[in-house]
Amino acid sequence: MIKVSVMYPNSTDTNFDIEYYCNTHLPMVAELLGDALKGGNVDSGLAGGAPGEMAPFIAMGHMTFDSVDSFQNAFGPNAEKIMGDIPNFTNTQPQIQISEIKL
Repeated sequence: MIKVSVMYPNSTDTNFDIEYYCNTHLPMVAELLGDALKGGNVDSGLAGGAPGEMAPFIAMGHMTFDSVDSFQNAFGPNAEKIMGDIPNFTNTQPQIQISEIKL
């Protein structure tokens, strides 16, 4: 299994509509990716590691797939629509990491 993490960097001028992200964007993504998507969750950043420190990411979405190929085959044909929706909920550009799940 692999995990695709979509991480939205935080700054003092970052806007992020978590309600839109959870209730509109992610259901659209799940529908477009279909059965290739095995599961997912969302983290909403609260704080950094030090007292009073801002969270480095305002939000993170995590999706699981059987393999990198499975993700790429599902995402590729839908990338334009998925990425085109980003300005509807944030003014920051996501960073994406694909990881192998070990446990």
